[in-house]
Amino acid sequence: MIRPCVYAVIGLLCCLAVRSLGQSSAMQSPVETHLREAHRLLSENKPDAAIPEFRAIIAFDPTNIDALGNLGVLLFFHGQYGEAIPSLRSALAGKPGLWKIEALLGMAERRTGDTQTARADLEASFPQLQDPKIRVETGLELVEIYNGTEELEKASSVIATLRTVDPENQQVLYAAYRVHSDLAREAVLSLALVAPQSALMYQVMAHEAARRGDTAAAIRDDREALRLAPKLPGIHFELAELLSTLPLTPESQAQIKSEYKLALEQNPLDEKAHLRLAVIAERGGDQKTALDLYTRAVALQPDDAEACYNLANLLFTMNEPERAAKLLEHAIQMDPTNATIHFRLGTVYRRLGRDNDAQREIEQYHQYKDLKNKLRETFRELHLDPQKLAMDENNASSQP
Repeated sequence: MIRPCVYAVIGLLCCLAVRSLGQSSAMQSPVETHLREAHRLLSENKPDAAIPEFRAIIAFDPTNIDALGNLGVLLFFHGQYGEAIPSLRSALAGKPGLWKIEALLGMAERRTGDTQTARADLEASFPQLQDPKIRVETGLELVEIYNGTEELEKASSVIATLRTVDPENQQVLYAAYRVHSDLAREAVLSLALVAPQSALMYQVMAHEAARRGDTAAAIRDDREALRLAPKLPGIHFELAELLSTLPLTPESQAQIKSEYKLALEQNPLDEKAHLRLAVIAERGGDQKTALDLYTRAVALQPDDAEACYNLANLLFTMNEPERAAKLLEHAIQMDPTNATIHFRLGTVYRRLGRDNDAQREIEQYHQYKDLKNKLRETFRELHLDPQKLAMDENNASSQP
């Protein structure tokens, strides 16, 4: 369903799209009179009064594209979809390539139950639309059609385009959540049918348990996956991450370190495993090993803001603020809303005597820290991703 907040915008744009089209060469004076009056009424924001004028023009000249297009648009936004369709179709037949008109035609057809024809018109117009608002509305219509026919891959493709067009649109984000959730459920069900007792099925069960906040069950399922497939890619790192969320004891710390090392043996290019082992080394006071591991992590993934931050933080403690500043400046480019990075960069700038830059970064730190706290509270209220929240809390304990 098209969203009310953009009705007027789309209507105006569609009117403008057809307003400039030429009239029939045999235009009679009454047509000119009614056309001039109709556009005057539209310019005065009196669309209801313009409808009779466009009807009068069509009575004199049934092929007048301007009148047909505008009448169809106005009827559409009055909710008279059945009446709008003939005018929109006639305008499109008279001048193919009126993509806004075809998009509205598809929406009207869908509202009157002609889903198959609607789909064809929406699919034809969607890639051609330039106006972001109209393209988003058309795309959302297509997503709803694809959801109805369970064509989730096609829906996901449209969502990807819409997130590029309007990344902060609430309706697009909600549609993305619904489509991706359905895709995930579909994949789980398919895997359960194909390989119900496989290591991958247990790994999926571990992910679901972790999402629910049941860490013990997640660890149990990952251990079973590991038993069934000792070389399963990523399983050692995943198990180490889960173990890291539990209260730390000397025994658990040894297990965590062992799993990260096994992850590296399995995949020497695992940048995150290097990073986690570096953190363990630094906390244990082994700066040399930590520096080596952080450096490898940054070399493997130069754009990883977390790796850049951790290496910079260590360099700062080793009295190398210039090198630290460069890494933190790059980390900010990769993760501009990270409050912790802003804070550390502010302290580095202060050490370097760049007081104005330091003040700017501290202000950014407070801004994003407040925002992060508000988001965390919202997540708690909605009971969203408790496992991730727990991990965030643990990580935050070592940050400002």
